[in-house]
Amino acid sequence: MAMLVRTWNLFHGNVTPPERRGYLRQMVELVTADRPGIVCLQEVPVWALRHLERWSGMRAFGAIAASPRGSAELGRWITELHHGLLRSAVTGQANAMLVAAGLEAREEGTLMISESGERRVCQMLRVGGLGVAGNFHATGGSAADEQCWRAVDFVAGADEHVIVAGDANLRPGNGRIYARLKSLGFSEPLPGSIDQIVVRGLASTPPTAWPAERRRVDGRLLSDHAPVELTVG
Repeated sequence: MAMLVRTWNLFHGNVTPPERRGYLRQMVELVTADRPGIVCLQEVPVWALRHLERWSGMRAFGAIAASPRGSAELGRWITELHHGLLRSAVTGQANAMLVAAGLEAREEGTLMISESGERRVCQMLRVGGLGVAGNFHATGGSAADEQCWRAVDFVAGADEHVIVAGDANLRPGNGRIYARLKSLGFSEPLPGSIDQIVVRGLASTPPTAWPAERRRVDGRLLSDHAPVELTVG
């Protein structure tokens, strides 16, 4: 059975250019509207984790990367003062994986992939009849390559049938990670993109990124990243 897999860095609910108001719910509803099988999200405010199932109609699995300062709800209300300026300063941030209601899924663990500075994680699910899927977000700059390496090895070591998705903060041709992916038998990455989905042991289409107009709502460009997707099976 063919299954659509998608990844999106939500930019904490901001638009491009950032505004005072946030658009997180609109983003989640948009990226799940056509009933994908798996959606991997990054830069999710911690307060939003408990709302994802209601907004998406999918099962939600969250992994906190950076805890909020104080309570998640307090961080939410402070950020409402100006989303474009505050971003994750007080809300914290998380990764999340959304899974279609008809699919069996269970959490297989979360790995902290950063050793210093901003905390980053890779989460992993086992999806019935598919294998494992991992969702990660690497720090930009010199740390990205090592963090990507840890994320890929974490997920690739769990099964022969693997999907790895997320924000690598590295484009193909930079760092060592893309050569590492090739050596492990993964599919080709999306050229020119830091957001990636790669697959091993499963038939898949090449990854594609949404055109800007697809994520433009009421004249606003949602996030500073485009969703990336492919179909497995």
